[in-house]
Amino acid sequence: MNDANGLISFIASMSGEGNLRVEENLGEGYVRLRVSEAERRQAKHDIQHVEDIVIEMLRNARDAGADKVYLATTKEDGVRTLVFLDNGSGVPQDMQKRIFDARVTSKLESMKMDRWGVHGRGMALFSIKQNTDEARVVASDVDLGSVFKVSVATDRLGERADQSSWPQAVKDEDGHYVCARGPHNIIRAACEFALEELRACDVYLGSPSEIAATLHAQASSRLDASRLLFIDDEAELPVVDRLGLASDAEDFIRICSGLGLEMSERTAHRILAGQIKPVRGVTARLLRERDSSSHASAPVDLAKDRRGLRIAKDDMAQFSRAVERDFNDLASRYYLNLCGDPKIRVSRDRITVTFDLAKEE
Repeated sequence: MNDANGLISFIASMSGEGNLRVEENLGEGYVRLRVSEAERRQAKHDIQHVEDIVIEMLRNARDAGADKVYLATTKEDGVRTLVFLDNGSGVPQDMQKRIFDARVTSKLESMKMDRWGVHGRGMALFSIKQNTDEARVVASDVDLGSVFKVSVATDRLGERADQSSWPQAVKDEDGHYVCARGPHNIIRAACEFALEELRACDVYLGSPSEIAATLHAQASSRLDASRLLFIDDEAELPVVDRLGLASDAEDFIRICSGLGLEMSERTAHRILAGQIKPVRGVTARLLRERDSSSHASAPVDLAKDRRGLRIAKDDMAQFSRAVERDFNDLASRYYLNLCGDPKIRVSRDRITVTFDLAKEE
């Protein structure tokens, strides 16, 4: 037994850890896996579908202190691309590659248990990296939020076929909103997380152009124009505010590219012209609530004529009798019977007269 273990150790030292998965041969068909192999197998278990990536990335943003997360998603030539933007605590420059290593976490004292299990083991990003074609930090820094991009071929990691249907929100027996009906797709994953974190973390889901329009609208309403005068580089701003600095379509495209959002010139012009509308938060859509962050109050048009039309009661009665007499002439020729008095409705710029006809037996 000792000789066998010694041989394994010798081979491991000569060939490198990557060529050997076993740390110790225990006999009877049992072995002790090396840590790296155990981690690799755990990663395969943690991420089995694209929707698992969505949940893990949203949990990651929440644990970084984000109260807003934006998810832009596309699929082209069988490759699903997900871009996550958040307003959390951000990732230091020197940690942006290392956070994808196993057991690397910033949550030493803040491991969190939620409906999906324990979060804070330092395995989520590692698992995503192991199961995808690309997983990287696009933009981030301390206190500036983060942008993550994940791409994976769906023949390597599956996803639900129906990626357009929305679930419905219903209350469970405890009075909490939960998702009901509908496929367990990316939309539902985002909705389930948002309902779990209701009032604590808003999730915005859409295409890259819709998310760019949402970021631009929210940043434009949030940023003080006087502050923008003293900013030379959008990298000084939190990632979710950077599109508020775009002065034209060229600027818009450049900033979007730095956020992992690829944008054509035509699309940029449409967003700046207000032709592509911001999306509502997923909970606002599910619960039919007004989303104040994506619905700015309409400007007041002082030149608009708001005068209304009012008719005195006596004049209304006289008018009713007059139209009834005129109707009787028509009724006699076409054998019509009037059922009750004519109904007259007066609105701001319209008078509507309705004649209810009696049906003959």
